[in-house]
Amino acid sequence: MKLKSIKLLAALLLGSSLTYAQTTIAISASSNTSSPVISKYIYSHFAEHLGRGIYDGFYVGDTSKIPNTNGVRNDIIAALKKMKIPSLRWPGGCFADTYHWKDGIGPKDKRPAIVNKWWGNAIEDNSFGTHDFLNMCELLGAEPYLAGNVGSGTVQELADWVQYVGSDNKNPMSDLRKANGREKPWDVKFWGVGNEAWGCGGNMTPEYYVNEFRKYSTFMTGSGKIFRVASGASDDDYHWTETLMKGIPQSLIEGIAVHHYAVNWAKKTSATNYTEAEYFTTMKSALLMDTLVTHHAAIMDKYDPKKKIALVVDEWGGWYDVEPGTNPGFLYQQNTMRDAMIAGVTLNIFNNHADRVRMANLAQCVNVLQAVILTDKQKMILTPTYHVLEMYNVHQDATLLPLTIKSDDYAFGSEKLPAVSASASRDKNGVVHISLVNIDPNHPHNLSLKLDGEKFKGLTGRILASAKVQDHNTFDQPDKIKPEVFKSASIKDGNISIALPATSVVVLTLN
Repeated sequence: MKLKSIKLLAALLLGSSLTYAQTTIAISASSNTSSPVISKYIYSHFAEHLGRGIYDGFYVGDTSKIPNTNGVRNDIIAALKKMKIPSLRWPGGCFADTYHWKDGIGPKDKRPAIVNKWWGNAIEDNSFGTHDFLNMCELLGAEPYLAGNVGSGTVQELADWVQYVGSDNKNPMSDLRKANGREKPWDVKFWGVGNEAWGCGGNMTPEYYVNEFRKYSTFMTGSGKIFRVASGASDDDYHWTETLMKGIPQSLIEGIAVHHYAVNWAKKTSATNYTEAEYFTTMKSALLMDTLVTHHAAIMDKYDPKKKIALVVDEWGGWYDVEPGTNPGFLYQQNTMRDAMIAGVTLNIFNNHADRVRMANLAQCVNVLQAVILTDKQKMILTPTYHVLEMYNVHQDATLLPLTIKSDDYAFGSEKLPAVSASASRDKNGVVHISLVNIDPNHPHNLSLKLDGEKFKGLTGRILASAKVQDHNTFDQPDKIKPEVFKSASIKDGNISIALPATSVVVLTLN
């Protein structure tokens, strides 16, 4: 379908007795647009050896009564495939820089155990290793993203891992892989060269890490083209990004990471029992992602104006107090509509920066931090965050429709945040999708969308909402929050009217 000019304007419709915040949304695109494609890898995930993320999460062992395939839960595989998970990062996180991959291959009863010093001093028996993870990715239909050990490993160790998983030529590492039961390589594309080198990955300076990266990257050669991601900045450490962009030749690097969590480090809140003040603070931190991405991208533009190097936000999400009675080092927290708000606005930010952000990994997938899945023995629940990711998967590999938003505020005390977030795309079949988030817990927003230059034959929508922002799914009420058909949108004479409820996520489909 030929892409025609679209202009989408949204203005407030005043209620009969209440005045709501006025929101104006404008979307424009044309047949000669240079708009980027929203990479599906923006919707990637993260699985660290942390708490119950791997063991008692993904992996229950092949003797478990819970239905599994080679020890990996079938219900988790089915749920993540429905969500269209494109890539999964492993084995860390901080754990990656203490992980020696050869400990996790060969007969399971011969694998050495170690102490997981970062996460609760739990015993790691290495029963879930390279083969287990990469075979699980094949079950998921997801590409693996391996994080290499730079902090306590060696260049040879990482170079051997690249050969082990990716080489089809006869060499010691491919021979070892075949001896361990895998004839053909997995041909892993995505590789992290260390993790958080400024912190748990070695407390390095950026100048020191640049030389380490250059050395490791030089020896990372497999059978195919690999995508090497440098350990990037924490939050607004723009000097780190500048140093990497200045010091690493483009022939050695494909991506630079950045990490940002929506968290109040001074005083973490309860995951479920929080006040509106605490909610507002969390959303302010989540929306900071737009500023961070904008500034890091601007630095990258100075050295890479053709945008060859990707910005990879490979850790993001909400971070709260652990659930009462659980190991503090396991980072197990519940997931409420607040997390749905974080997911919705953050993914909109990434979509709208698709020219530079080409991968992002929510932290984390199962039972850790802002998880999309929680388990309790044989039980499994999908969180509000899961449902946002599943609703938003219509944007994967679709063309961004450039978007400007003028939103009135969600005000709390003397502070204000934009109430409405949005992003839009057109898929390969010409279908337009618009994702909308109203973070205001007190007021709905009535939108009137006028479309010029193109007629749509129909409109459908899905909504995720609940009575209170603290609402969440539990093992007793697993479906308290789930997507429903959105009936508060209609087309008449080319105009779309939308009643966007408080603290809601809506995805519209325009055919």
